[in-house]
This record gives sequence, C-alpha cells and structure tokens, in this order.
Amino acid sequence: MAFDPTVSGPDRRLRRARAGATASLATGVASGLFLPAVGLTREPSGLRVALGAVGLAAVAVVLAVALYATVTPDVADRVRRRCRVAFAGVAVLSVPLVAPVAAGAWPTWAWLGAAVVGAVPLVARLRMVVPVAAVTLPVAAAVATATGTPMGRSLVISGGVGLGIAAVNGFQVWFWELLVQAGRGQVAQASLAAAQERLRFAGDVHDLLGHHLTVIALKAELAARLAATDAERAGREAAEAQRLAATALTELRRTVHGYRRVDLAEQVAAVGQVLRSSGVRCTVVPPAGELPAEAAAQLAAVLREAGTNVLRHSRAGWCRIEIDQEADVARMTVTNDGAGAAGAPDRHSHGLRGLAERLAAAGGELRTHQEDGVFTVEATVPTAS
Repeated sequence: MAFDPTVSGPDRRLRRARAGATASLATGVASGLFLPAVGLTREPSGLRVALGAVGLAAVAVVLAVALYATVTPDVADRVRRRCRVAFAGVAVLSVPLVAPVAAGAWPTWAWLGAAVVGAVPLVARLRMVVPVAAVTLPVAAAVATATGTPMGRSLVISGGVGLGIAAVNGFQVWFWELLVQAGRGQVAQASLAAAQERLRFAGDVHDLLGHHLTVIALKAELAARLAATDAERAGREAAEAQRLAATALTELRRTVHGYRRVDLAEQVAAVGQVLRSSGVRCTVVPPAGELPAEAAAQLAAVLREAGTNVLRHSRAGWCRIEIDQEADVARMTVTNDGAGAAGAPDRHSHGLRGLAERLAAAGGELRTHQEDGVFTVEATVPTAS
C-alpha cells in the first residue's frame, strides 16, 4: 500500500514527526563524523589530510542517502540494497584513506569505526549491529597496532561508543517506523470503513430490487405467454409489472435518499473530532434547537467541504464551527486561521463553488471571506417548509 507522509490532515503530524526524526538522526550522524574529522586538524601531511577528507566525505554522502531512505516510506528495495552495498564499500575504503590520519596523535579511524557501527540502523536491521561491530573491532585493533595508537582506547571507542550510537539511532528508526505503520493503519481503517459502507449499501439495494425484479420478470413472462390467447389478462399482467417497476423505483429513491442524508449533529461531532486529532483546536457552538432535516442536510454538506479544506489546504491552528437559527434561516459559520497571505488566490473556492450552486438551488447562500490570515465560510439555508 502506498503511503504519503506529506498529505495534510492527521498525516500532517507524521510529516512533522518525519522532520524531527530526520533532524535527530542527521545530528547523530554529523556528531559521529565530527570526531574523526578532528583528526584532520592534527595531521601535518597535506596529502593525508586530503585523502582522509575524501574518505570521510564518501562516508557522509552514503549516510546522507541512507538517512533519506530511512525516513522516506515506500522507498524501493533496490535503493536500500544499493545503500547497503555503498555503505560496505566506503567503510572498507575508509581504512587506507583515514587510518593514517593523525597516526599516534588521535584515534581517527577508531572514531570513524564507531560512526560506522552506529550508522548500521540506517542501512540494515538492528540485529546487524553486532555482526558489523564484530568485523569493525579487529580492524580497529589492526589500525591501532599499525599507527601506534593505544589498542584498548581504540576498541572502547569503536565498540563501546559505536554500540551506544547504534542503540540511539536504532530506537529512533524503530519509533519512526512505528509511526509510519500507525499512519498506514489509519489509512487502511478508513478504506475498510468505506468498503464496508459500500457493501452495506449494495446489500440494501440487492435486497430491495431482488424481489421486485423477480416478480416483474415473472409478470412480463406471463403477459408474453397470454398475449396470443388472453389479451385482456395479458394487459392486466403488463400493467401490474409496470406498477411494480414504479414501486421499485420509488423505494430505490427513498433508500438512496436515506443513505445520502447525514445527521448534522453527527457530522459536526465527526469533523470536530478529526480536526482535534489533527492538532487543530476546534470549538463547536451547536444550534439551540433541532434544524429541519433538509436544512441540516445542506449544512452537513457544507461542513464536510469546509472541514476538508481546513485539513487539506491550510495550516490552521484553530477552527470555530458555529450554527444558529434565526426566524426562517439557519446559518453555519466555519472560521479558521489557516488562510494564505492577503490577496492570494482563494485555494478553497473550487469545491465550495459547487456547494454555492447547490445552496442557491435550495434558496440558500454561501459566502467566503479572507482577512488577516483568517478564512471564513458562511452558509445560510431557509428552514421554512
């Protein structure tokens, strides 16, 4: 299932979480590469500095790509495989390039080994940390022996510090993946609910039309057989089939009408809950009494569109939904602080334009207003029968 963390609404929080995870992991990677880079400042040979910088840069580039793949859902598996191969390649390449840097003065490669071990959760499963550490420690020991660096310190840095970094990065990657799975679960739950509702409606239509169509078919067949021998009875059967067809059409229209009608109070509660779950402070002022069914249905349609706009087309921090009734008019006002800059084109107008035409046909009116970053939708519908 494809999943896009940049979609607005409840997934807006996931987008913020992704930004936080990216920043946190990037800080950890940068910190891990900082200490090896210190060795460049302690190396007197310009050639070794250049070669060491190339090695560190190669590791940094691969880890940057791996980090992007980690925090981006649905990245192709081939990209992740290439990241693992590149990661292994630059880790091996770093030994001849970085190990001689600041030999004896600074454990440059030991710190880089710690960064390599710590970055494993970005390119592979957490269980691979121990095998990678088991390979890294002998390399650190060999480099320490070759460069005259204390072996114990090198092993502690590459092993102990590396495992600590890996634990922190692994927890962050695990938590991010948990958030992605939760977001996918919400998408799947919404799709399942919609599918179940479609099945319910299809079942209602099947039950309604199945009996009528069966009887109509039998009546039509009987009329066809009687047409040559008993024209009068055939006419009665045909008339009965016509009556049954009209009855079935009427009942179907009633079923669809009932299916499409939404209770305004339930709609207000649902929209308010969705907005609050998306981090939008929502205030609801319900009407003093119950609105007529037709007026409530019209306002429910406007509320659905207005709520969708708040989630999909804005960065609202608060929203106020107010419904009142005066004389023969019901009014609903939806206000939020997520409008664009003053004078910008109204991005909300497309869906609301269709609602304005619908309300106009019912004798109502839809108005929108934008001022100082606040967007207002006001709908009025007649309540007199």
